[in-house]
Amino acid sequence: MNTHVLSLVTGPLQDNAFLAWNDSDPNCIIIDPGDDSEKIIQEIETHNLKPIAIVNTHAHLDHIGAVDSLKDHYQIPFYLHQDESDILENFNISRQFYGLSPQAVPKVDFWFGDEEELSFGKIQIGLFKTPGHTPGGTCLIIDGHVFTGDTLFHRSIGRTDLPGGDFETLHSSLKKLVLEIPDTFILHPGHGPDTTLAVEKLENPYLK
Repeated sequence: MNTHVLSLVTGPLQDNAFLAWNDSDPNCIIIDPGDDSEKIIQEIETHNLKPIAIVNTHAHLDHIGAVDSLKDHYQIPFYLHQDESDILENFNISRQFYGLSPQAVPKVDFWFGDEEELSFGKIQIGLFKTPGHTPGGTCLIIDGHVFTGDTLFHRSIGRTDLPGGDFETLHSSLKKLVLEIPDTFILHPGHGPDTTLAVEKLENPYLK
């Protein structure tokens, strides 16, 4: 069963939103829809997909800005780690900081904890908690694809100077990621290009 991943760059902060599905089923998962809901909807329709859930790696404003509109459009639930509740509560404070107008705070339908997996029919999502950028940051694993959010980028890592961030915690999460995720898995960061741990071990100074 082949998993397909489509990446869309959205919003003023250039977040990567993702659609993930397999070739035997039109059902798809929306991951980290930061903005530009109409753009995301257009791609869903182009590929004849049927969204069944929104799952986020974390709750920063540039990753959740399109959640409400997509929830309403498709009547689907939103999943987020329970340790992201404080980040979510400060959604409009963060928008104000970046000069953005307030909007409704997305309502979480299912708060997940440190469970090993979420199941959506034929789509199984492994949960790999990687706090540090935010308290509940979680990498999502689907058939050899890892959605790292803002934990790990190509040649860089997420910021830890924002509320809820902690460099030592992120460093521990990165060490765990390196030990437990295969080098060949495709990493899909929240910003920038795809990569692999094999590449990052050679080129990322934070993994040295």
